[in-house]
Amino acid sequence: MVPLGWVGGVVGLLLATAISLYANMLVAKLHEFDGKRHIRYRDLAGQIYGREAYYITWALQYVNLFMINIGYLILGGSALKAFYVLFNEEHTLKLPHFIAIEGVVCILFAISTPHLSSLRIWLGCSTVLSLIYIIVACVLATKDGLNAPPRDYTIHWTSTTSRIFSTIGASANLVFAFNTGMLPEIQATVRQPAVKNMLKALYFQFSVGVVPMYAVTFIGYWAYGSSTATYLLNSATGPLWVKASANISAFLQSVIALHIFASPAYEYLDTKFGITGSALKLQNIAFRILARGSYLTISTLVSAMLPFLGDFESLTGALSTFPLTFILANHMFLMAKKNKLSSLQQSWHWLNVGFFALMSVAATVTGIRLIIVDSKEYHIFADV
Repeated sequence: MVPLGWVGGVVGLLLATAISLYANMLVAKLHEFDGKRHIRYRDLAGQIYGREAYYITWALQYVNLFMINIGYLILGGSALKAFYVLFNEEHTLKLPHFIAIEGVVCILFAISTPHLSSLRIWLGCSTVLSLIYIIVACVLATKDGLNAPPRDYTIHWTSTTSRIFSTIGASANLVFAFNTGMLPEIQATVRQPAVKNMLKALYFQFSVGVVPMYAVTFIGYWAYGSSTATYLLNSATGPLWVKASANISAFLQSVIALHIFASPAYEYLDTKFGITGSALKLQNIAFRILARGSYLTISTLVSAMLPFLGDFESLTGALSTFPLTFILANHMFLMAKKNKLSSLQQSWHWLNVGFFALMSVAATVTGIRLIIVDSKEYHIFADV
């Protein structure tokens, strides 16, 4: 909202919601193709295009998921830091310290939760924790907004070039926020009929499911304007215990959410090294400590080093989210259903492929430029 303003932000969120729903529907409909049920995105791409596409899709997926994990580590570290400063005015510890603490907790959780099926109870906890943060953030921001003087909603650009690049970068962030690039993996857990039930889930997610995100985004921007903090509770005022509970909820929820998006990497490592049998076997526990611990240690180090994560998310959206969610989805559907599509439908999908390819190129240039510009202002392991 800050780089786009009211009109651009609202329109951008609505468009991102609509096109993300449409693209994910296309992928969901390809779950059963050519007589096979595809439970991984890369398997579907490999079936349609061949072995090279399998590896390219695999690489794009894991880049996307790695950046999502980075985002959750920074979110958890920011929430923990916000909790800390409520009770300590000296601010001895900085954001990188809290990201490191978040990383250690995530490693312990990853070791003790071997499979996605082990997350059933934790997913319920995650929902409760998310609701605590959302309700507290919305209530406190609404209270501040009602009592605040007129806010500044001006979009601050230094030049026309800056305006163009900021707008494109914000667009890439929007699609990154709505998409994971792992819908086939999620659909594999849906009971039969998988396609019909997945479509129902998508309709729910992109209608009722986006309301909390819209609420936090719009209420936060309305309450604080262009000075809104990246982590909303840093702008909010209210009772100490209320803010503390919301910050701890955000921290704990980030641990659970990160595990979900790191699971494809864990599954790949388990399959690669032939890990089978009881999760409590000493050999399997040792492997989880080494493999998952190494993955999360690297992720935590990258998170602590990059204070300007938004720029990297823009670049990730350009390099992986646009190709995976929009370009590949439309082209795969075109290739798989070309004999059943009218010429008008085929033209529509080709138009989408071309448009999002151009957006991907533009967003890539923007992401690189933003990283170069901000790297001159920030230093690694900065406290932001």
